[in-house]
Amino acid sequence: MQRPPLDVAQLKSSLTEVAELSFYTGIEVVESTGSTNADLIARAADPDVDRIALLAETQEHGRGRHARVWVSPPRAQISLSVLVRLRGIDPNALGWLPLLTGVAVVDALRGTASVPATLKWPNDVLIEGRKVAGILAEVAASGADPAVVVGVGLNVSLTEDELPVPHATSLTLAGGAIDRTTLVRSMLTEFARRLTAWSDAGWAADGLAADYRERCATLGARVRADLPGGKSLTGIATDVDAAGRLLIGDQPVSAGDVTHLRAQ
Repeated sequence: MQRPPLDVAQLKSSLTEVAELSFYTGIEVVESTGSTNADLIARAADPDVDRIALLAETQEHGRGRHARVWVSPPRAQISLSVLVRLRGIDPNALGWLPLLTGVAVVDALRGTASVPATLKWPNDVLIEGRKVAGILAEVAASGADPAVVVGVGLNVSLTEDELPVPHATSLTLAGGAIDRTTLVRSMLTEFARRLTAWSDAGWAADGLAADYRERCATLGARVRADLPGGKSLTGIATDVDAAGRLLIGDQPVSAGDVTHLRAQ
């Protein structure tokens, strides 16, 4: 299978050619690394490092939620991390950043790849119920202006035999457009636009929450949440609250694996 490299020159020129991408101070591409998230977390010790996007053609130790390994053949995914400093944010609002990223990825995929992407709470990106992308946000430096690294792993050209788990998919399998450079530009544009609007709103999540609800396939579904400590909760997912927690019935869930169940 032909898997062309990212067009680094095009990505770098986008910083001045696309208005929204002036948000970033740099877009970097490496051939291989252990983890783009880990690389940017290490660089967060320098307070001048901000709004950097890092991509790798392959990750040797990519990580998902709960330290799950995320790997793929070279150039078959988009492995992207962004470091941002959220100046003046209420720490209680930090949980909205990965949800915002999910909205941005869904909008990029719908607009650029022409696929019916949706979200599974909190931030798995689905196409027709199968996972095409995962998102991991990690606080790299706390304080009044926390630095957060948010990473996205998107399956682009994986075949059925290359999928990490049976319930995954890729853009190729879903029949979507698969030019990775165009997809990266779209994802970075949507993320910058969303984050700028959230910052301009004083980190209030009202508008973001409405957009998230509209894209979230979990809401209205019967679900099971496997919670820390071995407990589980089953019921109808009714809403997300002001902190971005999932409400199952009237019970808030802030962390856990959620499974969509078939209607009885």
